[in-house]
Amino acid sequence: MAQAFSPQADAEIEAILQRYPNRLAALIPTLWVAQREFGWLAEETMELVATRLDLPPAKVISTATFYTMFHKKPVGRYHVQVCKNISCYLRGSDEVTAAVKQKLGVAPGQTTADGNFTLEEVECLAACGRAPVVQVNADYHEWQTAESVVALLDRLAAGDTSGGV
Repeated sequence: MAQAFSPQADAEIEAILQRYPNRLAALIPTLWVAQREFGWLAEETMELVATRLDLPPAKVISTATFYTMFHKKPVGRYHVQVCKNISCYLRGSDEVTAAVKQKLGVAPGQTTADGNFTLEEVECLAACGRAPVVQVNADYHEWQTAESVVALLDRLAAGDTSGGV
């Protein structure tokens, strides 16, 4: 069966289209809706967005693949992103990444066998003054160390999803 937006997502896209001057301007907000709806942006999903916005599929695919915030493959329940930019690097992000790799048994770009955690290194999370920073889904966890990130992973694994910082 072909992929389709839910009525709620379709209504949200229609509202987006009313706020933007043209369909191309509505592309990124619509990709966000699609990612939330389907969990990641498969080629089929990007083609659905192209059809819904009446844009060339190549434009949608090139936009979605340019931005790292859009998932081009499934991610775990907890998407763990470790900043590796200069401020985070100088304050120990390599040690934070190593601790996550050891704790989860995965390398950057991989997901744990149970599907709970995906580890990713990212270029910048724009929180340089609170480095090193780890983003889990939409929550920032600042001033991380190898020890604090392992404690964070333990809390998440136990079901504690309280916010970041």
